[in-house]
Amino acid sequence: MTIPHVEHAGHDHVHREGCGHAALPHGDHVDYAHDGHLHRAHDGHFDECEIHGHVPHTGHEHAHGEGCGHVAVPHGDHVDYLHDGHRHAPHEDHYDDH
Repeated sequence: MTIPHVEHAGHDHVHREGCGHAALPHGDHVDYAHDGHLHRAHDGHFDECEIHGHVPHTGHEHAHGEGCGHVAVPHGDHVDYLHDGHRHAPHEDHYDDH
């Protein structure tokens, strides 16, 4: 799983608890859903926090969808679901970790 360092330039809003954007635990940091993508604090600025590559989540028996009990997070052209501290994205016949 690779997360490149891509600074989100021109971002004046400061993400933090209560800022109005969904906070999503992601490994050792917190991402904030904003304008269809994710931001994370990094050295005084915000970075885009996107995993590159295909990372299937194996052994996932639960089907995500409206009313499934997990937070739905718009992400680009699809919806991720916050589940067990990470995001699942539907992909073909399985879910990917995002």
